[in-house]
Amino acid sequence: MRIAVTGKSGQIVTALRERGKAAGHEIVALGRPELDLVDPTSVFRALMAAGPDIIVSAAAYTFVDGAEQESTLAFAVNGEGPGAVARTAKVLDVPLIHISTDYVFDGKLDRPYLETDPVMPAGVYGASKLAGEQAVLVEHGSNSAVLRVAWVYSPFGSNFMKTMLRIANERDEVAVIADQIGNPTNAMDISDGILSVAKNLIARDDPALRGTFHMTASGEASWADFARGILAVSAAQGGPSARVKAIATADYPTQAVRPANSRLNCALIERLHGVALPDWRTSLEGMVMPLHGIFV
Repeated sequence: MRIAVTGKSGQIVTALRERGKAAGHEIVALGRPELDLVDPTSVFRALMAAGPDIIVSAAAYTFVDGAEQESTLAFAVNGEGPGAVARTAKVLDVPLIHISTDYVFDGKLDRPYLETDPVMPAGVYGASKLAGEQAVLVEHGSNSAVLRVAWVYSPFGSNFMKTMLRIANERDEVAVIADQIGNPTNAMDISDGILSVAKNLIARDDPALRGTFHMTASGEASWADFARGILAVSAAQGGPSARVKAIATADYPTQAVRPANSRLNCALIERLHGVALPDWRTSLEGMVMPLHGIFV
């Protein structure tokens, strides 16, 4: 497959470039200046020039707290940008995969969220991502799959795993929130899932393969649980470690409200696309070791 992906340096884009190349696919990563999500003309020109078999819409404004102050920019990038991508995919007559988030939910349910549960973002970031989902489905819904992911980590960019390892290298104890739960998900696994969905969309016209799907790792954890897992693996591999002090959300106030429950039910994508991501603990094992060198 020749896959055009929006973005150049994000976690999922970087992982997709690695996984796609290893699987023999051609990944064309497009970002600024040639593709700027706030400039629909640049989106159209860049994607048309790429001539892809399928498009992955992965670029986003991801500064959750910053979105509260930069709502216009967040909605331009996360809401209007994907709409421009979808319109171009329709002109090219190719499938589109759009990456979204658990933040479209308010986190108040006491079970993992289904795709059919009402969306109710608690902040600007979630609302802007929901606007992007809706734009994609309006513009090119007959040949698009929206994939909601959550708690993404990898050796690339900035993420929770890298933050925990950095802090553990600097001090003996780290305070981590214990009353928010979700599914920590490796960007490499997300990329494998994207490639599987892409193959299905190209090969089959089945409408059931289009629409909205949840795609996260199996196994749930609080942020404190996730931190303990990261540092346990690090210690076993000779890397930095620290004690994890569990705290409440109220002890660590932020500008944006985070969902207390980010768990996503992924049964639908497993049933229709055959995609089931590994347990987060299994995927974590191979992610910590490559990072040890950054602390030397």
